[in-house]
Amino acid sequence: MRRLLILALLYGGMHLILPLGSAGQGSETLLTFGFLILAAYTVGEMAATVRLPKIVGYLFAGVLFGPSVLATVSAGGIGRLAAVNDLAVALIAFLAGAELRWREVRERGVQLLKLTGGEVGVTFVALALALYALSAFIPVLADAPLATVLAAALLFASVAVVHSPAVTMALLTETGARGPVARTTLSVVLLADVAVVLLFRGAMAVARMLAPPAGDVVAPPFAAVLWEIGGAPVVGVLLGGAVALYLRFVGRELMLFAVLVAFFAMEIARFAHVELLLTLLVAGFVTENFSREGERLRHAMERSAAPVFVVFFALSGARIDLAGVLPLLPVVVPLVLVRAAAIRLGTELGGRWAVVPAAERQGVWLGLVSQAGVAIGLAAIIANSWGELGGRLHDLLLALIAINTPLGAILFRLALARSGESAGGEAQSAEQVTHPAGRLAPAPRS
Repeated sequence: MRRLLILALLYGGMHLILPLGSAGQGSETLLTFGFLILAAYTVGEMAATVRLPKIVGYLFAGVLFGPSVLATVSAGGIGRLAAVNDLAVALIAFLAGAELRWREVRERGVQLLKLTGGEVGVTFVALALALYALSAFIPVLADAPLATVLAAALLFASVAVVHSPAVTMALLTETGARGPVARTTLSVVLLADVAVVLLFRGAMAVARMLAPPAGDVVAPPFAAVLWEIGGAPVVGVLLGGAVALYLRFVGRELMLFAVLVAFFAMEIARFAHVELLLTLLVAGFVTENFSREGERLRHAMERSAAPVFVVFFALSGARIDLAGVLPLLPVVVPLVLVRAAAIRLGTELGGRWAVVPAAERQGVWLGLVSQAGVAIGLAAIIANSWGELGGRLHDLLLALIAINTPLGAILFRLALARSGESAGGEAQSAEQVTHPAGRLAPAPRS
């Protein structure tokens, strides 16, 4: 009841204060940012009381206060907070890379590649076939030529196969899980995202040959695409090395420095034309494994990123257009089911090939259902490149993401509870100080 009263006061206060800042966009942006932190955190705490992941509460708060329902947060306000999304993705990528251990990569690299290859391959094929089978029920594809339907199926599958490092990291942070299911899931999610970048580029190239969009721009040369992927580890190693030098010879103001690392990395990746996610994954990995002070930076980054992550998930919820999602449910629900079944089958086949224990396979697939962040960005690229067809695919993908994000968070939380890996994080909750990202304190590392 107290939290409902807090939400009501926040909602009323927002509508009273917002007109005072209508003359300037900066004041509205700051007010929206602060409101989303407080409102989403409150709803997240309410979700936790009924044993739901906090990020489900953050997403629901975004939907509730976004343009689709109460419109407390306007579409313009969401657009002006786009930098928060970029910062969150950068922080998540660095932290995810810092969770990887050199010994684990050396000992399990081939096993993880087999597991990831099996899961991504089966899921991609299943989703492409599913969209082809359902094309008669999608207006823009119902009477389209076969080449257009095939192009749409490839584009859709290349984005729908994406997982969510953001949701995975948030759940691991919230539960403090560090067991086999948690670490294998995180590794597969990271490897799959790197693979998906290549897969998406290939799907775009094939789709352009099958169904060239009107006013198609010239595709980037192969050398540029190769550098975007291959150059990212090089830039990441240099960035990680620079961060390690700072930690060794300066090592002060780490919370501020952590945010600056993310901002500078975004600009460096943009200037060097390399893939941001892969660059920061490598930078985080190098910093954590080759610097004695890497753990201090990781903890500082987790603390400074807390409000950014809350707003990131709230904005993801606010972008969901309920009026656009509901009419697509007859097509989206079968796609959600096909995707989940394909992930389970692919994980099982890849896991058997990689000789992953059965109990681990059964838990890992539940952590691969969620989508957010990267998938939304790739869907926007399709929308901007393929006109009406791209717009329809974009709406379909957003509807799929709207269902898979909370569903995946709940399933992964269930998997961690079943495996007993979340018990440590939950058992410590009474002794630690909560902050908005759900991380109660740095969990002991395996």
